[in-house]
Amino acid sequence: MARWPGRVNALSRGAVWRGHILALRNRVLSSPRFQRWAAAFPLTRPVARHRARRMFDIVAGFVYSQVLYTCVHLRILELLHESGPLTIGELAARVDLPEESCLLLAKAASSLDLMEYYGRGRWGLGAQGAAMIANPGVAAMVEHHAMLYADLQDPVSLLRAGKTGQTRLGRFWAYAGQEPPSGLDGERVSEYTRLMSVSQQLVAEEILDVFTFRGYARLMDLGGGNATFLSAVAGRVPGLELVLFDLPAVAEKARARFAELGLEHRATAVGGDFFADPLPRGADLISLVRVVHDHNDDHVLGLFRSIRQVLPAHGALLLAEPMSGTSGAEPIGDAYFGIYLHAMGRGRPRTPAELEEMLLKSGFTRVRLIPTRTPLLTRVMLAQP
Repeated sequence: MARWPGRVNALSRGAVWRGHILALRNRVLSSPRFQRWAAAFPLTRPVARHRARRMFDIVAGFVYSQVLYTCVHLRILELLHESGPLTIGELAARVDLPEESCLLLAKAASSLDLMEYYGRGRWGLGAQGAAMIANPGVAAMVEHHAMLYADLQDPVSLLRAGKTGQTRLGRFWAYAGQEPPSGLDGERVSEYTRLMSVSQQLVAEEILDVFTFRGYARLMDLGGGNATFLSAVAGRVPGLELVLFDLPAVAEKARARFAELGLEHRATAVGGDFFADPLPRGADLISLVRVVHDHNDDHVLGLFRSIRQVLPAHGALLLAEPMSGTSGAEPIGDAYFGIYLHAMGRGRPRTPAELEEMLLKSGFTRVRLIPTRTPLLTRVMLAQP
């Protein structure tokens, strides 16, 4: 740093000026007189209304999410998809709600675009509700969020406890606990493996739409669960050999999945703990799909180094997960995943720059970000030796 004093001074001056500008902005925005003026002045009125709406959405967000949870839990969206529009009386009878409560829920869901009034007393799917039908993983995560909501009943205590407190999410994600994960039995891993399978299908398609496997002969997916990602790869890339490496109880489920799909001739599942056991050799492409953000920095660095050691010179690491700092999806990275992973007991969301720095520190020399169609869902990085 001492070799570039002019640059350091310029950066320091820039930070000071930015601090002054932000302080001035905050003094203006926190003035009731300015807010009344902004709401009345024609040029600033749309901005003032937009900010007011955003503030109220933050205040009311939990209620919105509970409306969604109720629709998912009662299978209302699925029911309307299968039956078409229904009257409140018909819908109330199907989901065992009083008609008055059902109408209240329908209006609330309609305001969130989950349901829509079709006229003549009938209610059907809204645009967001229809979109959820196409993405069953979203509904599975909404149901799963009941655990997160329970852990967030006292968010101050949750934060003060650090990552050592006992939470429902920590018990659900069994590998996040204190016991050696390689000793987990099939029953302990079944529930979270099922959830990951449902929610990972969209991620797999997102990756396959932007990454070509041309030039690679053998793909090893680390932490691949019951092979949702590898199964999707198998359908798109016929000649690629496939290996799944996950905890022994999980690998057993993946092995059964390969047999069910008739993939035994080109796909194998190996049981082990990728933080404690040597990684199998022979793959020229290794993937980590929604794995890294579940683990702390020291574990991730160790895993990256292990991957680098077993990759050939022409090989690569394919890393895919939602990342912090994604433009237009900032709250998803730091508010949602940040709090979720804290409640889970390990891991953190990371920016592409942070991941690149960790990869370079682990011995990779070339790292590039591959644009995806839906970056809020997942982003993709390719790291090469």
